[in-house]
Amino acid sequence: MIEDVIVMPVYEFECPNGTVTEKLVRMDTEEIECPHCGQTAKKIISQCSFELKGGGWYADGYASRKA
Repeated sequence: MIEDVIVMPVYEFECPNGTVTEKLVRMDTEEIECPHCGQTAKKIISQCSFELKGGGWYADGYASRKA
């Protein structure tokens, strides 16, 4: 049986004091209350650990070539 599931992503938020907090929120959430100091924490862009290395479809000739 398949149930309806609401999936929410984890985002990072930073308050003016520099505290970074992860929270499971809706995508359109821009601010939360910092759980440590109570100030407004704003959504930040997290550094991604994803890295492309080596060959691959682009490096191996699948990119469009200019004539």
